[in-house]
Amino acid sequence: MSRLRGQPYGSDLRDRVLAATGETIRAVATRFSVSPSYVSKVRARLRETGEATPGPQHNHVRPRLEPYYDVLRARVAEQTDATIAELRAWMAREHGVAVSHPVMWETLRRLNLTLKKSGSGRRSRIGRILPRRAPPGAAYDQSSMRHG
Repeated sequence: MSRLRGQPYGSDLRDRVLAATGETIRAVATRFSVSPSYVSKVRARLRETGEATPGPQHNHVRPRLEPYYDVLRARVAEQTDATIAELRAWMAREHGVAVSHPVMWETLRRLNLTLKKSGSGRRSRIGRILPRRAPPGAAYDQSSMRHG
């Protein structure tokens, strides 16, 4: 049985679990390939509320910096070459919110904001780093290897 994590089981399965009234919790769980906890909770919900439908899912956690999205956008537009560390320090100083490096990084990614590198840095050198190898069949001078 496959389902998405955080999503309720289908109503047909719930109805079949509730219809199996004469069986034990473990027997119903084994028969329908669900956990005993699920069977117990479905039965308890029907007994306590009279409802056979699933309750609301409360598994969404709001992003920690969501209330600060607008000020963060403005800050990045104002200071495009800021580093993640500088943005974290600014958030802590100006708004009293301390967040980790990954939280700030994920927030910027979610907002589709990129931090531009400043043009004042040294350009990278493009060129060969390792010495060239001798071409195949080249003469090898063994005289330099002798210990005279």
